Amino acid sequence: MSSNKETAESFLQMAASGKAREAFQLYIAEGFIHHNPFFSGDAESLISAMDANAEQNPDKTFEVKQTIEEEQKIAVHSHVKQHPHDPGAAVIHIFRFEHGRIVELWDIGQGIPENSPNKNGIF
Repeated sequence: MSSNKETAESFLQMAASGKAREAFQLYIAEGFIHHNPFFSGDAESLISAMDANAEQNPDKTFEVKQTIEEEQKIAVHSHVKQHPHDPGAAVIHIFRFEHGRIVELWDIGQGIPENSPNKNGIF
């Protein structure tokens, strides 16, 4: 059985690669809700959005930078690029688990500026 951390990372990798429906079937609990302000709060709206994004951006990359686990909550900090020349965005997904399944999801993104005065970088 996978840890919640492994489940969260696998879910995101699958969804980013165009396998959102399969990821939801494997990892999402009945009654799942999410908090993305651009879509209805149900599973089907998020599946549709993830699948459409993967179809529109077949060269999208998703790279996990760090994952933090605290009890039944997991935070995954990632670099998402819609295409190879895109500077991308830093994205944090926060998952809440019950009985090894994802029941709730938040996502927060920050675009990566091309010219930043911060020499430490966004990651």
